[in-house]
Amino acid sequence: MAAVNPYAPLLETLPVERHEVEVAGGVTAYWVYGPSDATTTVIAVHGFRGEHHGLEPVVAHLPEVRIISPDLPGFGETPPLPGVRHDLDAYASWLRKFAASVAPGAVILGHSFGSIVVSAAVAGGLETPRVVLVNPIGAPALEGPRGLLTRLAVFYYWAGARLPDRVGTALLRNGVIVRVMSVSMAKTRDPELRSFIHDQHDTYFSRFADRDVLHDAFLASVSHDVREFAPRIAQPTLLVAAVRDDITPIEAERTLATLFPSAELVEIPDVGHLIHYETPAAAADAIRRFL
Repeated sequence: MAAVNPYAPLLETLPVERHEVEVAGGVTAYWVYGPSDATTTVIAVHGFRGEHHGLEPVVAHLPEVRIISPDLPGFGETPPLPGVRHDLDAYASWLRKFAASVAPGAVILGHSFGSIVVSAAVAGGLETPRVVLVNPIGAPALEGPRGLLTRLAVFYYWAGARLPDRVGTALLRNGVIVRVMSVSMAKTRDPELRSFIHDQHDTYFSRFADRDVLHDAFLASVSHDVREFAPRIAQPTLLVAAVRDDITPIEAERTLATLFPSAELVEIPDVGHLIHYETPAAAADAIRRFL
């Protein structure tokens, strides 16, 4: 039985449409939320192993904004890009083309790994008036508070890619391991909210196309961080950071904010790397003020 979605009542009031568009030789599935005549459009890019559903709690708290939320290539309902390695360059190039095709000039938002993709795309020429990064990866993941766990994850994804296909894929989709990941990230003590978070990860965390795409994306997520692109992002940028983030400590986020020509940092207490699930209202308030 699926857990109760505490944000469902808000989501049910929003108009939503599913679309597809040909981008970079492949087909990207994306969802459009909110009023068609909204004064502001935001393209929202999800994180590693996720898909568009993960950002819906934040979307639900911004009913006045038109939000376009794609599934990254190789995840959710978007198949892999044909004939390319799914590294950061491929994802950044895809995002520039996607934005130009569906919403030129939209505000660009990225969560977690999406923050790296967005930063690389904007630094590489994606035209946007403003940038929003939620739980930005502001330091090397291998050096974070849980660097040891990240090193174990490196081995996990390496093994998943090297084992025989059937065995490797089963390992990468193993429900126990997915639950351990979910438990390690959740900070809330609310049992109903924790149940919802675990159900979200159980349902959507294994909707990757194949193990090669997953391995490529994982390598991209741990080989880069937002710092390398920040100085080249001239647009006003909002960083929504978590005080208890185990992937990028808040001290590193404060340093990251100083690397942008124009950045504002909003710190949310008592939450970790799951701002989008645990404190979406606070994130949405910060985004609304910024917009």
